[in-house]
Amino acid sequence: MDKFKSLGISAAIIKSLSDMGFEEPTPIQEQAIPILMEGKDLLGQAQTGTGKTAAFGIPLIENIKDNPQANQGIVLTPTRELAIQVSEELNKIAQFTNVHALPIYGGQDIQRQIKALKKRPQIIVATPGRLMDHMERRTIRLLETKIVVLDEADEMLNMGFIEDIEKILGSVPTERQMLLFSATMPKSIQVLSQRFLHDPSFISIKGKEVTIPLVDQDYYELHDRQKFDVLCRLLDIQSPELAIVFGRTKRRVDELAEALKKRGYSAEGIHGDLTQAKRDAVLRQFREGIIDILVATDVAARGLDVSGVTHVYNYDIPQDPESYVHRIGRTGRAGRTGLAITFVIPREIEHLRFIEQITKRKINRKPVPTVTDAIVGQQRLAVEKLLQEVQEGNYESYKGRAEELLTEIDSVTLLSAALKMLTKEPDTTPVKITEEAPLRIRNYGGSKRPSPAKKTFSKNKPRSGAGKFY
Repeated sequence: MDKFKSLGISAAIIKSLSDMGFEEPTPIQEQAIPILMEGKDLLGQAQTGTGKTAAFGIPLIENIKDNPQANQGIVLTPTRELAIQVSEELNKIAQFTNVHALPIYGGQDIQRQIKALKKRPQIIVATPGRLMDHMERRTIRLLETKIVVLDEADEMLNMGFIEDIEKILGSVPTERQMLLFSATMPKSIQVLSQRFLHDPSFISIKGKEVTIPLVDQDYYELHDRQKFDVLCRLLDIQSPELAIVFGRTKRRVDELAEALKKRGYSAEGIHGDLTQAKRDAVLRQFREGIIDILVATDVAARGLDVSGVTHVYNYDIPQDPESYVHRIGRTGRAGRTGLAITFVIPREIEHLRFIEQITKRKINRKPVPTVTDAIVGQQRLAVEKLLQEVQEGNYESYKGRAEELLTEIDSVTLLSAALKMLTKEPDTTPVKITEEAPLRIRNYGGSKRPSPAKKTFSKNKPRSGAGKFY
C-alpha cells in the first residue's frame, strides 16, 4: 500500500483499499489521483477494466469527506448496471468515512428514490434521464455540487444523452471540478470537453490484457431454460472444491441458491438485500468450507477475497467486460489454475465476442454435457474417494467383514456395488428458475456494445416482475 500512501491518500481510505484487496495503484490511478486531489479538471481516455472508478472515486471522496454536505458529487453513467456498480465501489472506498453514494436510475420506483434522497447522500451516481426527472421534480438540487464526473462519456453520447448532459452541466455551479472519462475520443467528446472543462489535464491509458492468465475460460451456448440442469451436471462432473455462481439479479440468486439446496448441493446466496450480518455469516461459512457453492450478484461479490476458489460459473453473462474480469478474478490465485465457465444464450454470442475483444482473450466453446457425462463424472469421483481411503490406510477394522463377504460374493460384483453406493445419481427434483431476458447488442457509432433487452414500463413504476440488479 506504500504507493497509495505516496499519493497523499488519507488513512481511512487506505484502510478501505486494503480491505478491498488493492495492493498498488493501476496506471490510471497513479496518474489521475494527484491531478484530481489538487482540484484540477481532467479528460481521461481509458477502457473498462483499467481501474478508473477508483481513479476518480478516491479523490472524489477525499475532497468532500471533511465537509460532508448533501449532493456535492455527481457521477453520470450510461446504464443503471454501471450506476449500481460504481456506487457500490464508492461506498466501499468510503466505508470508514461519513460519505455515502446513492445510485439513481430509471426502472426503479421513483418514490423509493425520493425517500433515499431525503437522507442527503453526498454523492449521487445517476443515469442522465432519471437525474433530469429528479431535477424537474426538485427532489435533487445541484446548488452545492462541487465535482461532476462523466463516466463512459462516449457511450452516453452514443445513446442520445447529449441534451440531458448539457442541461445537467448547465445547472451546476460554474465553480466546480469536472472529470470526463471516455474509451474513445471522437470529435463530439472533444467539443463537450472544450465547452465544459476548464484547462483540463489529459491522460490516456492504453488497453491491455486485463484477465488473469491462470484462469482457463470456457463457454457453453444454450437456452435459459437449460442452464440449471447443465450447471448441476457440471458440478457433478467437475466437483469443485469452492465455487462461485454469478447471477444477474437478486431474484435469480435467491432462486438458484434455493434450487441448488433442493438438489442436494451445499449452497447459499448473497446480494444487496441481505443484512450485513447475514452476508458476513454466509461468507464465513464459505471461507470455512461449511458451504462449497456461493451464489452472488456482481455487486455483492465486489471486493470479495476468498482463497481456494477453484471454479467460477457465470450463470448469466455479465453486463460488461469489467464485470467479467472481476468475476473470473475470484479464482486462479496463489499460483493455482482456476476455471471460469460462462453460459451464453444464442442471442448473446455477440456480447461474448465484445468481452473477448476488450480482454484480448479467446474464450473456448465447449459441448453441453449430457446426463451420461454427469454420471461418469460422479463415478470417477467415487473411485477417487475409494482410492483415497486405500491410500490413507484406515480400514483395518473392516478387513474381517470384507473377507466374509468375499466368500459369498465375487470381488467384481462387490466392488461394483460399493462404487454404486458411493456414486451420486443425477437429481431431477423439480425447481423453479424464472427466465431472464437476454442482453442484446446495440451498434453505437460502429462499435457494438451490450445493453439490456428493452422492455416497456411506466415512467415512475418498476417493471413488473423484474429482478433487482444489486
